[in-house]
Amino acid sequence: MYFPQVTGSNLERRRFTLPGDLEGDLNLLFLAFWQRHQALVDSWMPLANRLQEQRDDLVAYELPVIQSRSRLSQWFIDGGMRAGIPDLRIREHTITLYLDKPPFLDALDISDDRTIQVLVVDRSGRVVWRTVGVWDQEREADLVSFLDQQIAHLG
Repeated sequence: MYFPQVTGSNLERRRFTLPGDLEGDLNLLFLAFWQRHQALVDSWMPLANRLQEQRDDLVAYELPVIQSRSRLSQWFIDGGMRAGIPDLRIREHTITLYLDKPPFLDALDISDDRTIQVLVVDRSGRVVWRTVGVWDQEREADLVSFLDQQIAHLG
């Protein structure tokens, strides 16, 4: 399965076409569908930050996925997020996707948007690992094991 081609802008107003503009050999993507999902994404951030410090091949992104809206609504939503995130690195790695959600969810075989999706996508856009929901030790161990296997395959 491949991540569908979509466009969006980060909170520093840089345009991206995904998955092609993802910067890592492996990209850890946190797809959030509702504002209440931010706490779920935040639960993963200590691990995501630690992994990015340890690995040169991994880049993490937060991807708020929002049903298409008017330009004014997009400006308002992005402005609110930008104002609420003082950290430049986080703003640079938060890419808001305004799109028609059902086809996007279908393309990624996501049955509903009630929780976050956590994906690892390789440079070609292939989804190589996934889980859902809040961070826990079991999900962390699974992700770390997967990433360690990737290093072993490259070595």
